[in-house]
Amino acid sequence: MRNFIEKHYHWIIAAILLFIFVVSILNANNDSLIYDEDAHIPAGYSYVTTHDLRLNPEHPPMLKDFAGLMLLPMHLKFDLSKPFWTTEINGQWDAGHDLIWQEGNNADKIIFWARVPFVLLSLIFALFLFKWGKELGGRSAGLFALVLCAFDPNVLGHNHFVTTDLGIAAFMTFSFYYFLRFVKDPSWKNVLLAGFFLGLEQLAKFSSITLFPVLAMAAIIYPLARLNPDKTKSLWGFRFKKLGEYVGKGLVVFAISLIVVWAVYLANTYKMPPQKLADTINNYFSATSDSLSARTTNKVTLALNKSSLGRPLSAYILGVAMVVQRVDGGNGAYFLGAVSNHGFLTYFPIVFILKEPLPTLFFYLLALIIALVVFIKYLIRPKDARGPDSGIASYFRNNITTFSLFCFVVLYAIISIRSNLNIGFRHLFPILPFAYLLTAKVIFEYFRRLNPHARLVWGTIIGTMTLLLVAGTVSAYPAYMSYFNELAGGPANGFHYATDSNADWGQDLKRLKTWVGNYNWFCGNDGYGLEKNSQCAKLVSPAFLATLQKTDNSRVPIDQIRVDYFGGADVNYYFGATALPWSDTTRPIQPGWYAVSTNFLMGSIYDKTKPDNQSYRWIKNIPPVAQVGTSIFVYYVTPAQAASLNH
Repeated sequence: MRNFIEKHYHWIIAAILLFIFVVSILNANNDSLIYDEDAHIPAGYSYVTTHDLRLNPEHPPMLKDFAGLMLLPMHLKFDLSKPFWTTEINGQWDAGHDLIWQEGNNADKIIFWARVPFVLLSLIFALFLFKWGKELGGRSAGLFALVLCAFDPNVLGHNHFVTTDLGIAAFMTFSFYYFLRFVKDPSWKNVLLAGFFLGLEQLAKFSSITLFPVLAMAAIIYPLARLNPDKTKSLWGFRFKKLGEYVGKGLVVFAISLIVVWAVYLANTYKMPPQKLADTINNYFSATSDSLSARTTNKVTLALNKSSLGRPLSAYILGVAMVVQRVDGGNGAYFLGAVSNHGFLTYFPIVFILKEPLPTLFFYLLALIIALVVFIKYLIRPKDARGPDSGIASYFRNNITTFSLFCFVVLYAIISIRSNLNIGFRHLFPILPFAYLLTAKVIFEYFRRLNPHARLVWGTIIGTMTLLLVAGTVSAYPAYMSYFNELAGGPANGFHYATDSNADWGQDLKRLKTWVGNYNWFCGNDGYGLEKNSQCAKLVSPAFLATLQKTDNSRVPIDQIRVDYFGGADVNYYFGATALPWSDTTRPIQPGWYAVSTNFLMGSIYDKTKPDNQSYRWIKNIPPVAQVGTSIFVYYVTPAQAASLNH
């Protein structure tokens, strides 16, 4: 098997990339507009058509530019005389609603083509992981890192959305790789490459700054661990001289990255009126605020905004400050039977365990155990057995990449756990590529040291678990965004543990429309036969089907349905007059059909600040007719039930 893989690895890579492409394009077409895309897509289109960054400044422009460029050939109608552009401060949501749903543009076409660049980026990202994994641990390790990425449902669930999550994972990987190349060989070519990709990383998402401490650490530790080729001169004199070189060139790397950031922001802001940026700054960071950081942000950004050359950096600093402000403020989230806008310390560890595939968790654990055992064995070995070059300097010199990757994973995990922003596993995406690479490197380095018998045993175990990973991911299609593993009961049950972008981001509205049409055809008409009965049984719960069969073949069609939908899509665009707006506070409860997003459902039921007459607690005793996709529940309330609930 190993020889087969080594011989045909090109075809294996091609097959894996084809799998990523096919399922991602299908989901790009079939998933409804998710919540954040309603802001990102119009922002991107406005950037490339107006070179004005007034929409969605809390995220860097580069990834949104990708989406906007794909939409240019469509020559979309976009009315810039409306308040979202002329008078509102950051009217991103109104802009999205107007561009996608109100101007007569083809909404589904806009959404699909805006997503295509992100699918292509995910292919480049996956292939790059193979390249780096191959350099770290050989071809097999590279293929294994590729498999861990390609068959991670969480990656497949987000790689086709116009958001920053896949982008930050990809560009952090590119940046880290080229910076570590600079660390190992501080040539001017590597300085240029490191600076260029560090700039692109900052243009992907502002949380990229969390990588800076680890990069700085690597650039300091490595020269202090270097061997002196001239044995006649002082070792530490040589090392401090090298440290000076690294610090100097490291500053050049950072300067180049700022030039890249400035250049991209310039392209996106050079037609933006200075007063519009000033209004945005004053709106979010008042000069009279009680917060020193807010006043400082106001002063610095307004000063930079006064010149055309400083304005791009003003917009960049404003975005960073907005993200810090939002993270500190938190975001309301449902988690394990509670709703809070304060962070749960256990949120990310538990979500990580429940949303990563079980075989992947096995590989992570196996790699961690192997690494600990190897490290302990090294520590307890007699000094004489370690060799002359086996101290701490030797470790850093020979393992700077592994050490840096591990440090970043630990640092980012700690920052995430302490964060108040608990709205999705996607915020852990920056650590995933490094977890894949470390796991592949550790396992396959250990594998090569085994005797033939042990290698056969472990090869069988690793091969079996890999096949289970592939099979489990393929069988989970299309529910990748809402994926939860078997510990949580699968994607259909994950909403019990956590919602928002873990389970419900608005991806199933088009599936609800399809379900309503199928229900009316197979279950809602009086005339039907055995075939329709069979199809109807697939659409509704057994209990509801039994209710239908007791009514002497009379059906309950869906002429109107009350919809409480969480997401970016427009309900009226797909349903017209069939859909009635509804919320948990609407009273009286009426007989008929309801469709409720799980994000609203769980948030309402478990929000202790909500009284019963303003929540969905009444719906807990009504069994759902169907679960559409994984994120929308359909209910039917009988006249008798409505009368009882309103009593």
